[in-house]
Amino acid sequence: MNRHENRKPGKQESRKYRRAGLISCFPVLLFSCFFCTAHAQQSPTRPNFIVLLVDDWGWRDAGVQVSDLDETPNIDRFATTAVRFTDGYAACTVCSPTRNALMTGMYPARTNCTDWIAGFKPKNPKLRIPDWNMKLDHEHVTIAEALKRDGYATAHVGKWHLTPPERDKVDAYLPTEHGFDVNIGGNRWGAPGSYFYPFKRGRGNNARAVTPLPEGGKKGDYLTDFLTDHALKFIENQAKANKPFYLNFWYYNVHTPIQGRPDLVEKYKKKLADMPHADRVQHHKNATYAAMVESVDISVGRILAKLDELGVADNTVIILTGDNGGLDRRNNQPTDNHPLREGKGHVYEGGTRVPLMIRWPNAAKPAVTDTPAMTIDFYPTMLQIAGVRGDPGHNANVDGTSLVPVLLKPETQPNRDLFWHYPHYHAGGATPYGAIRRGDYKLIEFYEGMSVELYNLKDDLGEKIDLAEQMPDKIKELRDRLHAWRTRVDAQMPTENVALVR
Repeated sequence: MNRHENRKPGKQESRKYRRAGLISCFPVLLFSCFFCTAHAQQSPTRPNFIVLLVDDWGWRDAGVQVSDLDETPNIDRFATTAVRFTDGYAACTVCSPTRNALMTGMYPARTNCTDWIAGFKPKNPKLRIPDWNMKLDHEHVTIAEALKRDGYATAHVGKWHLTPPERDKVDAYLPTEHGFDVNIGGNRWGAPGSYFYPFKRGRGNNARAVTPLPEGGKKGDYLTDFLTDHALKFIENQAKANKPFYLNFWYYNVHTPIQGRPDLVEKYKKKLADMPHADRVQHHKNATYAAMVESVDISVGRILAKLDELGVADNTVIILTGDNGGLDRRNNQPTDNHPLREGKGHVYEGGTRVPLMIRWPNAAKPAVTDTPAMTIDFYPTMLQIAGVRGDPGHNANVDGTSLVPVLLKPETQPNRDLFWHYPHYHAGGATPYGAIRRGDYKLIEFYEGMSVELYNLKDDLGEKIDLAEQMPDKIKELRDRLHAWRTRVDAQMPTENVALVR
């Protein structure tokens, strides 16, 4: 018996009929899936899916994203064949919640996975963080499980970081327990010990390693190249078997430790040295970080070339995005999200906004759109494109909206709100917060003192002008919507630290 057929009802199941319509969060999917599924099961050309998730990828960290140092010719060419979202957002400002949201289509606040696993624990904070969820729960039907049930081969390659932190519980929550036939490199770690073979640091039982990994690595191998080799093998095997596939390739790059291939590091050191007045005008100045970005670009190029070689490029949907904002240089970190404010961990645009490009050959024409989109949208989007029904009980609680209408008509501007909820403290200095974006306006509520800020992102992308005092009506409107949403998803809130030593 499938483990979902007799699972105990969680908080998602208990509310699954509260919304108007069983799967009302799928505005177009509702009607299309019922007639597409039968056709899809008979079609020899069912679409393949590849999700390329870059860790800590800043909004400016690519040539097409107007980087002034990084060279990403393959990503830049890919962007010319895709729909590029200028207003693409991660579901959270740190990694694990965004990854959970991608797999489930649900807001982190709904699954209670609201911080990176195992989180930052400040000493004597003003607020006590809630007892949050440090794993991808089995009660959810992941996108991998939904596609696998409909005949897809599935593989996860790279970072996972969705298992409990306890070593004895890891095996029960690996990718292979969440719908993937193959798992290469996905475990409890949020970063490798080293990007060079054997990809670990330390000795004996204290050594941190990226596992499980196949045999065949050798001294000097760079992790991104090694993982790409195995991703290509999976693609080739499925293409030869004429079987539709879903590949989850979640890069460890460009997360710390900041380590690049020596040849690429030297290239960027020379490039910076040759730039006149680079120290004055450059936003991006870290040669090693730029080398890490280019390693991702090389990997993307290899994947695109393999799809062309195998003749399956025109039948493969590719999503390329990041899991949260970049580690901003203004906080002594390796990149610069200018003109966006702050970076990873923070509620401002530098922490939430990420590159996002989706290629759907023979359906979506290349375009650039400013329609807001978020990680939670990939689940219903892939189901609709595949013509897969999915699990009705799970679908009833999916928060994402299918991006198919936007992909087919990029000027589409759906009237929707986007929300963030982070009841935690971050090592980068962020305190607990919630936020809503509606139209051009973004309201931020800081849970320490419940103060608010308001920005017009159309006129003030850098969030420099707080409009809270000037627009009390807008504050009330957005705050009411934010509070109603938190109630709707049963968001866990931090509580007062009554033992605070003042």
